[in-house]
Amino acid sequence: MTSRAATRPVGTVTRGTTNPNRLRRMDRWIAATHGAELRRATDPVAVDLGYGAAPWTAVELLHRLRTAAPRARVVGVEIEPARVAAAKPYEREGLVFRHGGFEVPVARRPHLIRAANVLRQYEEAEVAAVWERLCARLAPPKAHSRGGLLVEGTCDEVGRRHVWVALGPEGPRTVTFATRLGSLDRPSDLAERLPKALIHRNVPGEPVHAFLRDFDRAWAAAAPYASYGARQRWIRAVRDLTAGWPVTDGPARWRQGEVTVAWKALAPRG
Repeated sequence: MTSRAATRPVGTVTRGTTNPNRLRRMDRWIAATHGAELRRATDPVAVDLGYGAAPWTAVELLHRLRTAAPRARVVGVEIEPARVAAAKPYEREGLVFRHGGFEVPVARRPHLIRAANVLRQYEEAEVAAVWERLCARLAPPKAHSRGGLLVEGTCDEVGRRHVWVALGPEGPRTVTFATRLGSLDRPSDLAERLPKALIHRNVPGEPVHAFLRDFDRAWAAAAPYASYGARQRWIRAVRDLTAGWPVTDGPARWRQGEVTVAWKALAPRG
């Protein structure tokens, strides 16, 4: 017989703050970079983990994923039962809501778990265990597939600045910095949106601090390009940044106000 403790959701209730269109940058990146994996899957399942007090982000995730993978389904998972009840009227074909937490209560191992603005309210020491638990729930690698993807990160209230880590079944892969370029004074402005695994490591001696320092220097050196617009300045700065850092994407993503770097280059020391 299963005990109540064994079925209790794993995690704690978060503030639940959410806004429509807040996660658009993350969603578009997922559709662009993980869309092929979702299309290859027979039944691609995505989980919006900790969607918050309103279901907008789950509704939007379904719409954006289906531009890349028309068969994609989304399961919104929330640890607060009242939030699940409030979301139920928004269920439709391809979108359901479930009560749960980091155990991810879905029948199939998902091809995507998106956890935005969830771990920011946890302690840094708790992150590794949560990542490990969530990665273990992802669809495994197969021939011609790297397996499922966990995207975990933080953004501001209206989604202008966002930083996230992408992880596969094997662990962390990359860190992506994304911003509305017109709102940016310098790249290190994104430091306040670093995910929990990195935000306390933005200090001298840590790789992420060195990266943001070098990014600011490249941004300053690219100032003459500002006359052509913030996008051209960003592209030039990122191009210069590739000389010393393992940037994994190219100009097509840079034009969106993004840059993605290998996790191993920014991983905390110790």
